[in-house]
Amino acid sequence: MLSFYEFFAGGGMARAGLGAGWECLLANDFDPKKAASYAANWGDADLRVGDVAALRVADLPGKADLAWASFPCQDLSLAGAGAGLNGSRSSAFWAFWRLVRSLGEVGRAPALVVLENVCGALSSHQGRDFVALAGALAEAGYRFGAVVINAVHFLPQSRPRLFIIGVLHHHPVAAYLLADGPEAEWHPPALIDAHARLSPALREHWMWWRLPIPAPRTSVFADVIEDAPSSVAWHSAAETHKLLAMMSPRNQAKVEAAQRSGRRMVGTVYRRTRTEGPHQQKVQRAEIRFDDVAGCLRTPGGGSSRQAIMVVEGEQIRSRLLSAREAARLMGLPDSYRLPANYNDAYHLAGDGVATPVVRFLAQSILEPILCPVAANRKAA
Repeated sequence: MLSFYEFFAGGGMARAGLGAGWECLLANDFDPKKAASYAANWGDADLRVGDVAALRVADLPGKADLAWASFPCQDLSLAGAGAGLNGSRSSAFWAFWRLVRSLGEVGRAPALVVLENVCGALSSHQGRDFVALAGALAEAGYRFGAVVINAVHFLPQSRPRLFIIGVLHHHPVAAYLLADGPEAEWHPPALIDAHARLSPALREHWMWWRLPIPAPRTSVFADVIEDAPSSVAWHSAAETHKLLAMMSPRNQAKVEAAQRSGRRMVGTVYRRTRTEGPHQQKVQRAEIRFDDVAGCLRTPGGGSSRQAIMVVEGEQIRSRLLSAREAARLMGLPDSYRLPANYNDAYHLAGDGVATPVVRFLAQSILEPILCPVAANRKAA
C-alpha cells in the first residue's frame, strides 16, 4: 500500500481522491472546525490539529511516498489582496517546506510532492512566487512539472487549479508520462509564460507531464440539486424579484430564454461588483449561467459572495443559496460524507477543498505509475 502525508488537509478531500490504495500516515490542519470534519469522516488517529510551523520531523511517522499540500490560496488568488507567497496565509507553504527539507536531511524525503493551488500562483508578484516554488523544489532535489486541471472534466463545476508535481531526482519516471513540450489541454498560456520566467538552471529540473484526455463528463449541474434541502431555505418571492432586478439586460434575457425553453432550467448566480455607465459607477450585479455547469465554489475570504441557484419552470422562478450538500457534491464528495451542521462551516469546507475526482485522476495517471511502475505497466498491457 502506498503512503502519504496530507498537509492543509481540510476535510480530507485529497485522502478521498487518493482512495483505499493509499494509507495516510499524518494529516494536519490548523482549523479546528475543518479538523473536526476530518475526524468525523476518517478518524483522528493520524490527525494533528495545529499550525504546520509547530510540527517537527519527529512528529511525522514513517517514510511517506507522497507529501500532498493544498496550501492556502488567499494571498495568491486573483480575487484576493495579492500579498503573494509571503502573505500571512500562503506563507504557511514555507513552514511545510521546511518539514520536507528536514525529511530529506534524515533520508526520509517523500518520492513525490504535490502542491495544489489556484492558477493565480502562476502570475502572483509578476511570476516571482512561481519561480520561488520552483527554486524550492529544485534545491530540495526534486524534478518537477505543473499542470492545470479543470474539475469540469469530471464534475459540473468550473474549477481550474494548478498542480505542481515533484519527483526526487534519483526516482525513475517512465518516458510515456512525459511530453516533449506543453500540451494545450493541461499547459495553458499562463503556465507556459510561468515556465518561460524560470532561469535556465531551473528549467533543467522541469518536466512536461503528459496526461490522458478524460472520458466525457456525463453529469450536469441539475443532477446535484436537492429538491428539499435542509441547510438552506428557498427565497421569498420578494427576494427572488430583488435578485432578478440586480441583473443586467443581458442576464435578464438569459432568464427569459430559460422561461421560453419549455423545460426546467437550473442556473447558478453570483453577485458581482461591476463598473458601468459614462461615469464608471460601481454597481452590484447578479450574473447567471445556464450552461449546466456551476461557477467555481468560492468562500467569502476569497473575495466573492456565495453561489445561489435559480430554478426556472415557465412562469415560476425560484431562488436560494446553494445548499451545503450540493456544494459537497460539486467537489465530488459522496452523500455519505459527514458535513458540519453549520451551513457556513460546511460551505467553507467544500469551497476551500480540492475536487476529489481530480486527485484520483492525477493519482491514476501520474502518481501511481511512478511509484508502482510494474503494476502500472501490467494494467496498461
